[in-house]
Amino acid sequence: MKGVLDTNVFISGIFWEGNFCSQVIDKWRKGEFDLISSEELIEELVKTLKCFKIQLDEETIVNWRNIIIGNAIIVETSERLEIIKEDSDDNKFLETAIAGKADFIISQDNHLLKLREFHGIKIITPEEFCARN
Repeated sequence: MKGVLDTNVFISGIFWEGNFCSQVIDKWRKGEFDLISSEELIEELVKTLKCFKIQLDEETIVNWRNIIIGNAIIVETSERLEIIKEDSDDNKFLETAIAGKADFIISQDNHLLKLREFHGIKIITPEEFCARN
């Protein structure tokens, strides 16, 4: 199983233990699924962590970046999509999922979730993922 995690899943899972997002991250770190990511997604996470209302030190942010790089399948996206018009930044999750031949995207973003599926890639909430796995 291969999946893409939305930035909001990482943020919620990093800062709040025990919620569905942290359970998803735990499942990935235990090898229960392969994480698909891209440089663009990693850059967004790092930027979000640096600007988040709860401050992390630089070393922790670098550690998260390195954990992802060292434990994910990093893909290059070649296709630019314009599927999500309301927030075009969300298209990068679809692009990464397609490039990595992902089975699912886990997100809490309504723009992505309302698609439910794209090119055979399921788009689900962290709660839905934990209930299935």
